[in-house]
Amino acid sequence: MTLVPTVRRLVAALAPALAAVCAALAAPVSATPVCTLVIDAADGAALVEEGDCRARATPASTFKIPLAAMGFEAGLLDSPRSPVMAFRPGDADWGGEAWRRDTDPAAWMRHSVVWYSQRITRVLGAETLTRQARAFGYGNADFSGDPGFDNGLERAWIASSLQVSPHEQAAFLRALVRDALPISAEAMRLTRAIVETRQVDGWTLHGKTGGAFPRRADRSFDYARGWGWYVGWAQRGAETRVFAVLTQATERTGVSPGVATRDALLRRWPELAAAGRP
Repeated sequence: MTLVPTVRRLVAALAPALAAVCAALAAPVSATPVCTLVIDAADGAALVEEGDCRARATPASTFKIPLAAMGFEAGLLDSPRSPVMAFRPGDADWGGEAWRRDTDPAAWMRHSVVWYSQRITRVLGAETLTRQARAFGYGNADFSGDPGFDNGLERAWIASSLQVSPHEQAAFLRALVRDALPISAEAMRLTRAIVETRQVDGWTLHGKTGGAFPRRADRSFDYARGWGWYVGWAQRGAETRVFAVLTQATERTGVSPGVATRDALLRRWPELAAAGRP
């Protein structure tokens, strides 16, 4: 007869500890916000600007958006489903099973497949990549790669020579959504079509994550200080807003810094969307 009160007392005693465990599991990965930038696509006005949004960092996989625009413009990419490229032994496969499959442009963007990017960059070549990035105003347009390693076509955008600021990301994306890049309207339409979408509070967010780890002097990677990006644009009715968020991790975790940055932005989006406008 005394079992129920005893159980209730036990549950009450354990409740604070259980709440603490749940909070820890739900807490975002530790990272230092570098910049949160939201601009109005119509007039370019900054609605939210937190942190240092003009310092450059590696774009990591967010570079897939301008690379897609270059690929569609050059005719290397035909549609969201074409061309399909086959995985080959020796291709980068550290992204898991999704990277070891035949891949089309939509899957390339969705799964952030590095070897698909490398196929495009090798065909375009450094001269075209540099010229197009300059035309897009995309960062320093430096595709030389790691000094002394001649690897720009393989990894210039991954913790290497190519650097871009959140403001430059946002300016490029604003031009993309306004059909204002110096490429064909069809290339811009197809690029927009393969960027992943998510629904938040009545908004449709089109975005791309990016994550990369800085190199130490001995060329090893600092896995505790990963850069995380989430960039894209959000639409609700007639409103379009462009966003660029950059973080840098403060500890090593098993979560991609890009995914952690995306998830943090999605949690904040209702607050950010309400800022800066009546």
